[in-house]
Amino acid sequence: MTAIILAAGVARRLAPLTDHTQKSLLPVGGRPILARMLEALHAVGVRRAVIIVGHCADQVRALATRAPADLAVECLDNPAYQQGSVLSLLTARNLIRGGPTLIMDADVVFPREFLRRLVTSPAPNALLIDRSFADTGEEVKIYTQGERVIALGKKVMPTAWDQVGEESRGLCEYEDAIHLIVGRQPVAGVDVTGLPWTEVDFVEDLRRADLEVFPKIARLEGEQHA
Repeated sequence: MTAIILAAGVARRLAPLTDHTQKSLLPVGGRPILARMLEALHAVGVRRAVIIVGHCADQVRALATRAPADLAVECLDNPAYQQGSVLSLLTARNLIRGGPTLIMDADVVFPREFLRRLVTSPAPNALLIDRSFADTGEEVKIYTQGERVIALGKKVMPTAWDQVGEESRGLCEYEDAIHLIVGRQPVAGVDVTGLPWTEVDFVEDLRRADLEVFPKIARLEGEQHA
């Protein structure tokens, strides 16, 4: 299995912290978010990671050289990284076609249990789902019927529609593409409700990750590896 990690974006909402730093390299618990992600992949048996880079790519490459010894890490450039994450995912299309992949955002702080549940899922295609969330409008909502994911997106979906379009002005997130895919391919939901995690989009997210979420993860991982 190959992990594809999207770490190319500029992250303007975190400026000025990200003016000259890749968002995934911001520290949580005293260490870069991406470093913790690579260690989590290694801990669950993933032995190859491909990082899609753009903004501050050299910084990411430097961190990749310090990955766990038997985790092979390479970086792929997305020269159009300012035009939306879907182009970063497109950069990895040959990897996705070539075999099992994990697709990951590089700005998520999470416990290793997330990856354990995903890689051990019997479903050929799956998304992690946290059912206990507060909708601020930033969250990508996942809609299911039974065990199958039927739609996803940041906006509330209507119960039915005749057509769907996108006013992207050339910008598009990869979740928009996955929304189209789940209507054609079976995708299961893997529940991670109750586990501590956060995406880091704003300064307050980074603060909460450091002061609230990471301590909970550290306690959880300490129990798992005691």
